[in-house]
Amino acid sequence: MILVSHLFVDSIFLGTWLTYSKLQSEAVKEAITVIRGKSEEKKRNFVETLELQIGLKNYDPQKDKRFSGSVKLPHIPRPKMKICMLGDAQHVEEAEKMGLGSMDVESLKKLNKNKKLVKKLAKKYHAFLASESVIKQIPRLLGPGLNKAGK
Repeated sequence: MILVSHLFVDSIFLGTWLTYSKLQSEAVKEAITVIRGKSEEKKRNFVETLELQIGLKNYDPQKDKRFSGSVKLPHIPRPKMKICMLGDAQHVEEAEKMGLGSMDVESLKKLNKNKKLVKKLAKKYHAFLASESVIKQIPRLLGPGLNKAGK
């Protein structure tokens, strides 16, 4: 069973239920085209998304490992996403090689739980990665600022 749906913020729900023994790509493409056409009738002031859910009958992902691999998306979801690595010396060095922002424990201690500085740090980056050795120290070093910012 395949659910191709598009949810609008103003609670308009457009959906098409398709039931097949085999996945027919033309029917899925047609349903997506219809949904995209409907979304263009009324322009929105935000980026709309389209979700595709596929349910497989008689398939246990814990036991059966038939599907593996990755799919490269044609469009980058967040091309300007900024990530900061909070880590030990080795991870900070690797992050700098990849062009990511990074902070070690010493630079985190310099913030000294200053709410304004922590809030500024949270606004500067979309997401944070932390080394296993540092992750338990973050609440003690930064306080609740990152958590309050939803990071």
